[in-house]
Amino acid sequence: MRKVSNRLDKIGDAIRQELARLLQTELRDPRVGMASVTGVEVSRDLAHADIYVTILGAEPKVALDVLNKAGGFLRTLLAKNLQLRATPKLKFHYDVSVENGRHLSALIDKALEADSHHEQ
Repeated sequence: MRKVSNRLDKIGDAIRQELARLLQTELRDPRVGMASVTGVEVSRDLAHADIYVTILGAEPKVALDVLNKAGGFLRTLLAKNLQLRATPKLKFHYDVSVENGRHLSALIDKALEADSHHEQ
């Protein structure tokens, strides 16, 4: 398991917060829908960052293509706003954890309902 330094965590959090703001204010492409940044993993050399997003109101594959194509634009805005020595290249990934959580919640609700009918 790789050990992540506290500095990389702080840089990742700063990138996550700034990207969340930029996606709401600067990126005006309707194909993206409502994108929410759920996590950022920055490489040790700060050359690359994996950005995990959830997307509502749009097709995830199309939205990811748009986000990855807008990566250079977003990287430029990040460089202006964050004052980092090196601004990483951005690679967007779809975060399925929200969908998995909804699915598990639905399964739990279904099991509880079946259990209540079974007791009666």
